Amino acid sequence: MSQPKPDFVKFKQIDKSYDGKELVVKNLNLDIAEGEFLTLLGPSGSGKTTTLMMLAGFETPTNGEVFLDGHPISSIPPYKRGIGMVFQNYALFPHLSVFENLAFPLKVRKLMSDDEISEKVNRTLDMVSLGGFGKRMPGQLSGGQQQRVAVARALVFDPKLVLMDEPLGALDKNLRESMQYELKSIHEKLGVTVVYVTHDQDEALTMSNRIAVFNDGHVQQLSTPDELYERPVNSFVAHFIGENNTISGVVKNIDGDEALIETASGELIKARAVLANTVGDKSTISLRPERVVINPNASVENQFQSTVRGIIYHGDHIRVQVAVLGSNNFILKIPNSSSHPGVAVGDVIKLGWSVEDCRALD
Repeated sequence: MSQPKPDFVKFKQIDKSYDGKELVVKNLNLDIAEGEFLTLLGPSGSGKTTTLMMLAGFETPTNGEVFLDGHPISSIPPYKRGIGMVFQNYALFPHLSVFENLAFPLKVRKLMSDDEISEKVNRTLDMVSLGGFGKRMPGQLSGGQQQRVAVARALVFDPKLVLMDEPLGALDKNLRESMQYELKSIHEKLGVTVVYVTHDQDEALTMSNRIAVFNDGHVQQLSTPDELYERPVNSFVAHFIGENNTISGVVKNIDGDEALIETASGELIKARAVLANTVGDKSTISLRPERVVINPNASVENQFQSTVRGIIYHGDHIRVQVAVLGSNNFILKIPNSSSHPGVAVGDVIKLGWSVEDCRALD
């Protein structure tokens, strides 16, 4: 059995400009492994959708080349690339039945008999839990069912690569979460390479093998979901992936990979030195709310007095707003469990966190 290709999809020195001046994608170099589920994540205008459109063939790079399975494809029209595509608006043919929508990409390729097409379509509908829906028209389906049909149509001709452009954006929260797990399961079952675009961080964390975080036309960080969340390389990634407390200060000392940061209110915080390299430089500390401990033991390096300003009940956790280190908007999350101490507005409590859990960034 052949090994998956680590550079099945390759973006090499890609620039993209729509007006000949401003670049919306800048010197992009990105390899996507065969069988990988890679998500392009970022805010509007960050370059993620343009990157996907260049891979699909709907946009052409201004500079550089896109490769698929070792072959340059920038000059190949979309319909000759053999790529499956799922759009946010489903793009189903409204005048064709569900069966006919799936049969269409098989018929235009003229590689199967009618009986083979029928068998393939029905098998694919079963895979997305729509067996028996073949005779229905798209307008007779719910949004989630239409999305399943769109996914099935993208997969029915066994493409090497499937692209998905915010395909769950039009669904309600519960259905969107359910579809995330379905797409993840389909990917694991088929092993097809998926490149997925979204601005929803939870979606990206749930489904992806790796995530490329885009901002201002650049990939800020390309890592696994846990690596992105636990070890963001800069302030943008720390803010964009998950909730985050930030504390501004000045670097007072560097000792190996540990930095000592002095806050504006004069407290000293020990943090992992990520982008804090020079004494006297300004730095922003990143700290996840769930890593803050109430009444820490003596081994916790950073400990400070704080005052509870607000409490919000979130079901599985309690969100607590405190005044500490000169800020009134510092957040911690307490699991909703009898083993954790209760707090009330006005309480003075001691907070703590380890060096490993806070990162001194740009």
